[in-house]
Amino acid sequence: MTTTENKGVVQTYHHGDLRNALIIAAAELIEQSGSVDFAMIDAARRAGVSSAAPYRHFKSKDALLEAVVELAFYGLTAVSREAVKSQERGSEEAIIALGKQYISYIIERPQFYDLMWGDHSLRAMDSGASELKNNGFYILTDQVRAWCESAGATQQDPQDIATKLWASVHGLASLALNGHIERFSEGVDT
Repeated sequence: MTTTENKGVVQTYHHGDLRNALIIAAAELIEQSGSVDFAMIDAARRAGVSSAAPYRHFKSKDALLEAVVELAFYGLTAVSREAVKSQERGSEEAIIALGKQYISYIIERPQFYDLMWGDHSLRAMDSGASELKNNGFYILTDQVRAWCESAGATQQDPQDIATKLWASVHGLASLALNGHIERFSEGVDT
């Protein structure tokens, strides 16, 4: 039995949960190195299993990375739900809280940014991964829809507005992540 600690949450591997143990091991390797340049055997070692064990659940490293993408989006979904939990549904405060939480999530996990928005993410989305289809974007869309209803903006497309808001916040997160935001607006509130 192998136990690893991930930001205060203890994860324990036993034979019934090899898939998740490998996903967590891969995420920890990425978090530590800031790169996806590890071998499947590295994830296996970290999970405390044989070098052949990962292939029981993942046909390739790419498949494992796609599962890590799902985990990252699961985390984004969780913090998005938390961000609006104490806000009135459809309020401007809820929408702003989602934006701020998104930026914080990305800045706190820079090593996952490219993974979440690159090729592995697209393949995971195409595979129908449920967490990617129920992520923070759809929480934002729900909040925008409620805002449109309460504001009487029934002619507006909530998904279109949410997409534009998401793109703006995604851009801010990218600027903040790369240390460029201060070039454009000193002291900007992210």
